[in-house]
Amino acid sequence: MQTPMTQKRNTAPVIHTKIAPTKSLNMVLDHSERVQDLVAECAEELSAVNDSLKQELVTEQLAPAVELALEKSEAIETKVQAASDELAVVNEALQDEIGARLGLQVALAEVIETKDAAVHAALHDGLTGLPNRALFHDRLDHALVQAARYGWTLAVLFIDLDKFKLVNDTHGHATGDRLLQEIANSLKATLRADDTISRYGGDEFLALLTHTSDRQMVARIAEKMVHAIQSSLIIDVNNANENIQIGASIGIALYPADGHVTDVLIAVADKAMYRVKQDQTVVGFA
Repeated sequence: MQTPMTQKRNTAPVIHTKIAPTKSLNMVLDHSERVQDLVAECAEELSAVNDSLKQELVTEQLAPAVELALEKSEAIETKVQAASDELAVVNEALQDEIGARLGLQVALAEVIETKDAAVHAALHDGLTGLPNRALFHDRLDHALVQAARYGWTLAVLFIDLDKFKLVNDTHGHATGDRLLQEIANSLKATLRADDTISRYGGDEFLALLTHTSDRQMVARIAEKMVHAIQSSLIIDVNNANENIQIGASIGIALYPADGHVTDVLIAVADKAMYRVKQDQTVVGFA
């Protein structure tokens, strides 16, 4: 006949303590909490066994060996309970560590978000969201390197709004700002994914067209830009739709025919734009 102590020994759960090094802290904590539950269960069952033995043998004279075994069992019970208490402390520390790491992750995400926002602000126009002068120069520099390497042709378009100052003077700067935003959105819609439209300053925009096949193609895109600007002019002014009359002049410089570096191509396109204004046309090449 088995004693309560031998029954406990035969049914005791097996505790696996090996943890793969690739597991996350959360998995380690879950495992440790399961171990703690098992150890606490063992302590309770061992205590119950010891109490049962004491009750069965309380009226009998204990043999020295049995008394020694009971003392050892009680000592083991104490150690198991101590192990359970220590595991509870370890688990609490793990929870604190996980909380601290989550806090660091949140803080890092906020730093990255702030950095990304700062970089975006440094390279984009605050009103229209378009690339600013610095980003346009960078993209044109890169496009020129690619064009020289692969023998591509590209175009730089200098776009100046006509009579924009009159809009500001007549309707106020708030209306002028809304007009610039509408024009920016309309200009973006005329370009391909690899092209760039930039607000260069004030009422001036620059466009970079990559992989241009011929002058006719560039002229067609420029004419679409003029039409897009003219189509952007119905604006809510004092809760009423008002059609504001404005136009655009576009000067065009081509690589490699009109220059090989960024500053030269922009300057050539700028001069072509002023000739367009003088000639009272809309689009003109260098």
